[in-house]
Amino acid sequence: MRIAFFADIHSNREALEACLHHSILQGVERNVFLGDLIGYGADPEWVLDTIMHHHENGAIVVLGNHDEAVYKKPDRDMHDDARYAVEWTQPRLNNSQIKFLSELPLRIEELDRLYVHANAWAPGQWDYITDTFDAGRSLAATLCRLTFCGHVHEPCLYHQIRKKSVNAFVPQPGIGIPLSTQRSWLIIPGSVGQPRDGNPAACYSIYDSSRGMLTYFRVPYDTAAAAKKIREAGLPEWLGARLELGV
Repeated sequence: MRIAFFADIHSNREALEACLHHSILQGVERNVFLGDLIGYGADPEWVLDTIMHHHENGAIVVLGNHDEAVYKKPDRDMHDDARYAVEWTQPRLNNSQIKFLSELPLRIEELDRLYVHANAWAPGQWDYITDTFDAGRSLAATLCRLTFCGHVHEPCLYHQIRKKSVNAFVPQPGIGIPLSTQRSWLIIPGSVGQPRDGNPAACYSIYDSSRGMLTYFRVPYDTAAAAKKIREAGLPEWLGARLELGV
């Protein structure tokens, strides 16, 4: 089965449309959304309706910290722009959309795979995985061989063999990576709606479970249109500018 992983969409309609279209062309059979569906961008209603439709048709969706902040109080650690975007988003969502977010799980296990937004050791505390130490901590907290998570906005792949040291590398788009069954893997597919690695193209990955093969993709989209919507919506100027810069 070919499974697409989308993380950190952040209300970016143009980016999500481009990635969904690209994934269809790749023969994807299932979608997994790794949290932070909303926040920052100007199209939370469209993004949520689209993901809810996919969920009704079998897609897996887990909760992100920006999703949680919309129906609870924003995290104290959220910076001012993130907090403003949460407060801007809240009145635009209807009861059905809020209910959908409030019922999302923090983590889902499926066969040898764990799906979670932040990490495996404390999914609801929203700590980031930024290095091999954090990755090792997360890998030690699950029996699943493969962990797929978002939250970081930069694509990265960590791996570990027999509880020994953890190694990491940045995957190149379009090149298949065989995920050896002798290793545990932590896969960060990058961000659909707000990449921060200097490349503004949307980022997602596809895992072919029958071949054990993972491939990252970068998908250019109309960043100018998404940024213009953010400015016209009265959201912070920087949230639009960073889309065009990929930071």
